Amino acid sequence: MSNVPSDVKYASTHEWVREEDDGTVTVGISDHAQESLGDLVFVETPEIGRTVEAGEAVAVVESVKAASDVYAPVPGAIIDANSQLQDAPELVNTDPYGEGWIMRIRLDDPHALDELMDADDYEHLITEEDDG
Repeated sequence: MSNVPSDVKYASTHEWVREEDDGTVTVGISDHAQESLGDLVFVETPEIGRTVEAGEAVAVVESVKAASDVYAPVPGAIIDANSQLQDAPELVNTDPYGEGWIMRIRLDDPHALDELMDADDYEHLITEEDDG
């Protein structure tokens, strides 16, 4: 069963979002997403300074099975990208909610977080996907 921490929010496209003390958010892909992809061999992180809309493809994760887009779960400006992933993409597999983060975003609208799912809703989504 996938690890679904309750201290982050989730997008239906399997990104997680953690609100930081400075009003920014850290974003990565969920444990469920990295399990589905398998061993990651490459991560293309987003361009720092880019302004994004919620739902916009901003990064790519590649595994031995497939390549998959990573979407911005909230609108804002990308202020950081995890440069460690260039040399160690497996961090997304081994620590998806920690060292395997992908980007940081300065929110355009803090209320955008209200549109995301909590852990219970996300668990329900992945259970439906696995069953369906």
